Amino acid sequence: MVLTALVATLLAAAAPITPAAPAPAAPQVQPATPEALALVKKVQAFYERTRELECRFTQTYSYAGLGRKATSTGTLLVKKPGLMRWDYATPSRKTVAVTGKKLIQYEPEENQAYQDDAFDASAMSAAVTFLLGTGDLLKEFWPAVGPGGALELTPRQADPRVARVTLTVGADGEVSGTSVLDGAGNENRLAFEGLKRNPGLKDEAFQVVLPAGVRKLAMPVR
Repeated sequence: MVLTALVATLLAAAAPITPAAPAPAAPQVQPATPEALALVKKVQAFYERTRELECRFTQTYSYAGLGRKATSTGTLLVKKPGLMRWDYATPSRKTVAVTGKKLIQYEPEENQAYQDDAFDASAMSAAVTFLLGTGDLLKEFWPAVGPGGALELTPRQADPRVARVTLTVGADGEVSGTSVLDGAGNENRLAFEGLKRNPGLKDEAFQVVLPAGVRKLAMPVR
């Protein structure tokens, strides 16, 4: 089984850069414009006021070195504090869930699962945690308004894991699409549809019950 691009992104966001790695140069950015500041605050405010989210997603991961793309679809559930569940329907069934300090990726068709019982969700980048209404986009990123009014975010501290984040923002501050570009040129793009805000999700909806006999694998060392 291969970790989904989503789990790889979550692990990368939570993992510190090894001290032995050379420090990348600080990004050169222009001061944020009033328009960019207003847009990023609008996004932050929307998710800080949102307790729960439910929607459909389409994920397209582009591998720069291989020149190919992989597309997946499914549903996303989010609930404060710290509950997130991605159920993939295509091209194969799998579930990725974050519940407190537990991160799990379960593939029923393979009858196996990766599991991390000491996952530090608080260390994830705001490129992910804004969905949970946590993290501070302005603290972590330089904002700019890009083509079509998209919110472009450049990390304040150079990081090969996240070179740029682009958010497609709706009228109320809701995000209908995200793009995370890493230092190697790989892009993890997500499009959200059918957004339901505060639909009354139960905590039980985020629990992944593994059947007896499932093969449990540790997350790769990062």
